[in-house]
Amino acid sequence: MGKGDLRTRRGKIYNGSYGKTRPTRLKKKEQGASKTAPRMPK
Repeated sequence: MGKGDLRTRRGKIYNGSYGKTRPTRLKKKEQGASKTAPRMPK
């Protein structure tokens, strides 16, 4: 359970892959787009 284990966060970082254990970070454009979208009134 270390660098060679792809099920752990450290293993994902070592291998350079992403998954459920190590989700990818959202880009700033994607984060801002959801906040600035007009909301529909109820």
